[in-house]
Amino acid sequence: MKGAVLRKPGGFMDVYEHKPGAEKDRTHYCPGCGHGILHKLIAEALEDFEITERTVLISPVGCSVFAYYYFNTGNLQVPHGRAPAVATAVSRANPDSVVISYQGDGDLAAIGGNHIVQAANRGENITVFFVNNAIYGMTGGQMAPTTLEGMKTTTTPFGRNPATDGYPMKVAELLNALYAPVFIARTSLHDVANIRKTRAAVRKALQYNMDKKGFSLVEVLSMCPSNWKMGAVESQNWIKERMLDVFPLGTLRDRGAEVEPRQRPVPALDPDSVRKAMGTEKGAGKAFARPGAVPGVSNPSVRIAGFGGQGVLSTGVVLANLGLEYGYNVSWLPSYGPEMRGGTANCSVKIQDTTIGDTEATKPDVLIALNRPSLEKFEGIVKPGGILIYNSTLIEVQPTRGDVCVLAVPITGLADELGNTRVQSMVAVGAFAAATGLYAIEDIVALMPSLFSGEAIVRLNEKAVRAGHDFVKGIRS
Repeated sequence: MKGAVLRKPGGFMDVYEHKPGAEKDRTHYCPGCGHGILHKLIAEALEDFEITERTVLISPVGCSVFAYYYFNTGNLQVPHGRAPAVATAVSRANPDSVVISYQGDGDLAAIGGNHIVQAANRGENITVFFVNNAIYGMTGGQMAPTTLEGMKTTTTPFGRNPATDGYPMKVAELLNALYAPVFIARTSLHDVANIRKTRAAVRKALQYNMDKKGFSLVEVLSMCPSNWKMGAVESQNWIKERMLDVFPLGTLRDRGAEVEPRQRPVPALDPDSVRKAMGTEKGAGKAFARPGAVPGVSNPSVRIAGFGGQGVLSTGVVLANLGLEYGYNVSWLPSYGPEMRGGTANCSVKIQDTTIGDTEATKPDVLIALNRPSLEKFEGIVKPGGILIYNSTLIEVQPTRGDVCVLAVPITGLADELGNTRVQSMVAVGAFAAATGLYAIEDIVALMPSLFSGEAIVRLNEKAVRAGHDFVKGIRS
């Protein structure tokens, strides 16, 4: 054609620099494979829609695991089956991005089966391109959920037998039973006419993504000559002769015209909203002046751990609330152990001047260990120079770290002396305040009426927090 320009679509990288080896101008796919065709259809659409720069493509384990070699988009390579979960996070955190989950049948329909169903049911604003070649390709040709009856694979050498192996899973029909998806179609790559239909489906799914209409899935029947042990042309014919009867082509659902753009609520993270979420709306009613904290713990991450019933989570809530009163940004992340009374539990608290990205205290500045399993589990992750407070009433062993400040505090014993073991959480709060210098004891006492109901309970907890505070002050003086 006169004037035609033959080049790669703009959705591709000019040179596949991330691809190992000398061949930076071709893909790793086998001859006759359909992935390359589908990649091109997507890359063309990205360029034509001018969305390459704001697209994030997510590829899990499978033959397309190296999709990030080729697409000039944001790319994430994720564990087997988890692409819809990661796509959910990316889409919600970046609502103006176009998020694509590119998955094969072994990945999507087997280990990722629950993930795709849940993402579709939530109506996440993501586009899923699902390559169905009826076999596990990358790992050597095992039976996939979509393998046809009688089809021989390395794990069904006599052919798939429904009596022992079940029936081919029809993912498009399965998801079409849900209410939320906006667009579901099945296409094929076995001839030019169907490649054109696939092209149209790819573009419609991406358009709905750009319009924030919600979840779309395009299932694409694709050739796998290497694992089918056929030539390229024979593979195309095999789709036509065998797969189309089991996986009929067409649009199963198109609700784009009737669906409004999805508007998700914007999280409110102001202090009043955080207090409401924590059930402590009242607060102290005044801004506290910050006392001088111990060097190294002025913006601490804190891990608190112990048995269920020891006030682990309550200690974290109080520490987070106090941080709010001092004008810090705070987070509180509980983690529950086995669902049994007396099981272990822990929580992470972050108290910082800056934005908190990761809410888990993976390398805490301060550890409060209320029982021996917690000490043994978390002692090793405390930052060098940090503070380790352990409950010497219940923990008979000594911590082994020599590069942290170790404080043995009889937290349970001090609570027992006050006549109520349940106030050990406030003993721990007092110990924390004295050890870090982050909170003033009188400020904690001032906050008590907003945390507890009843004069007697407030006074008991006041005694508890003073007991923990005074004990640590005593051993450090």
